[in-house]
Amino acid sequence: MTFKELKISEPILKALTDKGYQTPTPIQEQAIPVALDGRDILGIAQTGTGKTAAFAIPIIQMLNQPRAKGARNGIKALILTPTRELAIQIDDCFGEYSRNTNLRHAVIFGGVNQRPQVNQLKNGVDILTATPGRLLDLIAQKHISLSNISHFVLDEADRMLDMGFVHDIKRLLPLLPKQRQTLFFSATMPAAITKLSKTILYKPVRIEVTPASSAVDTVEQHLYYVEKPEKSNLLFNVLQKVQSKSVLVFSRTKHGADKIARVLNKKGIGCEAIHGNKSQNARQRALTNFKSGKTRVIIATDIAARGIDITDLEMVINYDLPDVAETYVHRIGRTGRAGKTGTALSFCAPDERVMLNDIQKLTGKKLSSVIS
Repeated sequence: MTFKELKISEPILKALTDKGYQTPTPIQEQAIPVALDGRDILGIAQTGTGKTAAFAIPIIQMLNQPRAKGARNGIKALILTPTRELAIQIDDCFGEYSRNTNLRHAVIFGGVNQRPQVNQLKNGVDILTATPGRLLDLIAQKHISLSNISHFVLDEADRMLDMGFVHDIKRLLPLLPKQRQTLFFSATMPAAITKLSKTILYKPVRIEVTPASSAVDTVEQHLYYVEKPEKSNLLFNVLQKVQSKSVLVFSRTKHGADKIARVLNKKGIGCEAIHGNKSQNARQRALTNFKSGKTRVIIATDIAARGIDITDLEMVINYDLPDVAETYVHRIGRTGRAGKTGTALSFCAPDERVMLNDIQKLTGKKLSSVIS
């Protein structure tokens, strides 16, 4: 199956070809025809499955039709996402895929001066990607109206729940036209998210891709048994051995992430930590430095790392094992994407053996241990 066979229009096809994309991922193959048909979608998919393009491509195609006489102006597509990092990435995708059209796109998020965002909105926007807080602020200030929205995307719904945004979403829903297409994406479906989806979607097509074990089969995984106080030395030794690699290190806590970064920087390994207590600008700067290769190591908590799309990430290190076994699969799925090889290392202290057992039970694999 190729993008051409999915009946993608020429301007978008050209943009995809320029990026080197010929073949859709499973979620794109399933979701694009359904979305182009105008149906609502309930998509269960993790980050890294290509879901952004799965909603961006059909929205661009539908909005790039010749305008009917008397068609209303204003924002026509709204993409709601939990974090600034995700919002910027989604907006970048819309920019890339719509470059051969006249559609205008913008992104708004909190933690920065709103004036440049307001000015862009005044110039006219067709596709808006937003985080909930800033969106509600600008609606309250009458800078944004949602009355002309024909396509609404709720992305990373379960993360919205984790971050306490469900109340904001419920405030936004009555402001949207009843006649609209809704595309709802979530990596997991806890009860609260299932309930929310039922209030938002109309006769949706359910699309589920990438079962939890997929990354388990493609990523090389190794385990280090280590006493807790020795973890930082072990990390330093491992990072010295893998000089050329881009490495994402997971810490269970924000405090832990900062501490790891301090220790490594002191030992001469340039790295930065990202988590919820860092300012939006600091998180974005750390991410930009990492993507450009200025720093090769980034330390992150699970919430901060979710949705950060880093291509060609070569290694993931679980400095702390996660409390929930599924999180392990999400973490290691950051590496080894798009057919590339990836490696995941896990540090297991004696008090983390229970978590290790849960992980091995879920994945059905015994992790091979390394003598450090």
